[in-house]
Amino acid sequence: MRLVCDVLVVGAGPAGICAAVTAAEAGANVCLVDENPAVGGQIWRHSMTSGPEPKDPTFLQWNQRLERSTCRWMNGWQVVEPLGPGVIRLAMGDATADVAYQRLIAATGARERLLPFPGWTLPGVMGAGALGAFLRNGYRPRPGQRVLLAGSGPLLLACAAELAAIGTRPAGLFEQASRTRLATMLPELLRQPAKLAQAAAYSWKILPTWLRTHCWIAAAEGRDRVERVMITDGRRYWWSACDVLACGYGLVPNLELPRMLGCALAGAGVAVGPLQQCSVEGVFCAGELTGVGGVEKAMLEGQIAGLAAAGRPHDAARLVPELRRWKRFAGRLASAYALRPELKKLSAPETIVCRCEDVHHGELREQDNWRSAKLATRCGMGACQGRICGAAAEFLYGWKNESQRPPLSPVPVGALAVSFEASAEITSAGDATGCASGHSLPD
Repeated sequence: MRLVCDVLVVGAGPAGICAAVTAAEAGANVCLVDENPAVGGQIWRHSMTSGPEPKDPTFLQWNQRLERSTCRWMNGWQVVEPLGPGVIRLAMGDATADVAYQRLIAATGARERLLPFPGWTLPGVMGAGALGAFLRNGYRPRPGQRVLLAGSGPLLLACAAELAAIGTRPAGLFEQASRTRLATMLPELLRQPAKLAQAAAYSWKILPTWLRTHCWIAAAEGRDRVERVMITDGRRYWWSACDVLACGYGLVPNLELPRMLGCALAGAGVAVGPLQQCSVEGVFCAGELTGVGGVEKAMLEGQIAGLAAAGRPHDAARLVPELRRWKRFAGRLASAYALRPELKKLSAPETIVCRCEDVHHGELREQDNWRSAKLATRCGMGACQGRICGAAAEFLYGWKNESQRPPLSPVPVGALAVSFEASAEITSAGDATGCASGHSLPD
């Protein structure tokens, strides 16, 4: 199957939805692709469920615009690899689809950063973002189950508020950043009253639990699962009993697709111009790929990229001043929640860093770079392809992984074996009215 479109948008979170809708409404022939069964990404996941949780009104507005647009929605499809300039291969099971595009908008979002410490691989230990996803998918802690949250970033407070909303008060809430550092966010929050109100609402919901700053997890212990954790403030150590530990240290962008396309990087994200264009002609990036900064920044970048990709640069430029405001907020956010160096010293020699290949900290600290670590230990060569240990290794050892080889995601061998010429049937994305399910596309 070969599909032809003007604009291909990869990722259906806030940035991707806004990019696809804006480009389609501007008259472009748009195809929106995501490996998940529904739009929304992680941030709007709960808005696609039928549970009692209130639906985000911003999501509902954009989802309605998406449904009314001519954008073709291909759910459940994974990106395999670029086949050349302007062509990318997708796969869903044994089926493949080659999409030819004029412009591509990457909006693949971010994932949670997990850092190793003794006991972090015990059952019952998970990321704070993972716990939030479980809650939005209907998971409920058992009555009396003690849930402790730790790590860094606004996600901790949001997850604690989600727990409290279903009747489970967090057993503890620990933030590694100091109170002094967090106070540097106050001037920016005063300029963004909606964000300040949101933080206050979260804090009110979790009472009587208080956020304890300048504290982090040093170790976790248990026989068959986590039973208690050691907490420190750098001077004192104490134990706290828990049945579930949700521990995450912020977000890292999913840079695999931009790296494979050859996009230049800058800092922790993709280097982009004022209208979200990348160093590769015809490629744009939006959302967390350009730096973690929240849903408002992601949505604005998606709209700017969508308009620019649809040939409306002047309309896109009108949104740039507002985006600068949210980029400033993102910069303050990154500074306030910067990870402290003490976290690099938590791992013992026997602590596992790469969970897929069971590679320990003692083995990795003898290596010089990411490549030598792969050759000597197979670190990053397991099922997740370094998506978890890669971010940890960058923080612990300073290694940069700047290369990316296909396939982008694990796929059946058949998805790699089909030649581009074999994709004979050509379909225009504009032939579909509304959001067409990717499951209707034959191989």
